[in-house]
Amino acid sequence: MHFIVEEQARLSNLPKPKVYVILNDSSNAFATGRNPSHTAVAATTGIMRVLSRDELSAVLAHEMAPVGNRDTLIMTVAAAMAGAITFLAMIFGGLGGGRRSGDNGAMVGLLVVAILVRSAISRAMEYQADSTGPRTAGIPGLRPMP
Repeated sequence: MHFIVEEQARLSNLPKPKVYVILNDSSNAFATGRNPSHTAVAATTGIMRVLSRDELSAVLAHEMAPVGNRDTLIMTVAAAMAGAITFLAMIFGGLGGGRRSGDNGAMVGLLVVAILVRSAISRAMEYQADSTGPRTAGIPGLRPMP
């Protein structure tokens, strides 16, 4: 596991993250961190048992892709913007401010837009990881699922 993570970090031009193995039969892996220097990668014993080395490399490359793409920073900014939109909607939409109940339509619209934008960003990041993972893993013939 350490060798695979080190190899994928090198291929991604990232510092080697901390590596954790979770004693669990489920097949799962994830990476988290606020930036490339403060990252951790974890995989369960279940996924390590059922995947080949190449498959595990591809999964870990996929999980590490958001770190290299700075997805945590992007989602933090998106969440802050959604919070700001919500705050503005509360102020100008009159939530609990004694205005007519019909004024809340604009607030609901802004909240829906904020949620849709955040969802679209999240989905786009997942597609980017789907593309980056196999390319970074350097496994010939491995393609992301459509």
